[in-house]
Amino acid sequence: MNTITLKCPVTIKSKVTETLKEQLVAEIKEAMAKIDMELQQIEFHAKRLMTEQVRSDVQGLTALRQQIDAEKQKRLELKTHMQEKLKETSQLEIGAEIVQGTMEQLVTVTEGDDLQKLMSREILLEDGKILAIRE
Repeated sequence: MNTITLKCPVTIKSKVTETLKEQLVAEIKEAMAKIDMELQQIEFHAKRLMTEQVRSDVQGLTALRQQIDAEKQKRLELKTHMQEKLKETSQLEIGAEIVQGTMEQLVTVTEGDDLQKLMSREILLEDGKILAIRE
């Protein structure tokens, strides 16, 4: 009988617990703090770069300012996204299941196997421990 080995996705889900909510909130707040730090660094470097640009080539000042503003805008948009995620996370219901990512598994399939069933596998976690492996 013919067989072939495939990489199939496995969805990783977590059951929402107070511990998970606290962990997610902490991760989001840490990411937001990092973004704030990056914004401060951009501003600090911007002042220095703008001063150097004025000395060497005043005409390039506008382009430099636009580049700096674009970088700041990216960070501000990311921060807004993180604030929305924080709000969503705080509204998660205990016991609900959320997708946390995917992994891959190697599966050897043979003629007659139900490929759809193999492609829809998932693992359910609760506080990092496997509760169920679902097909």
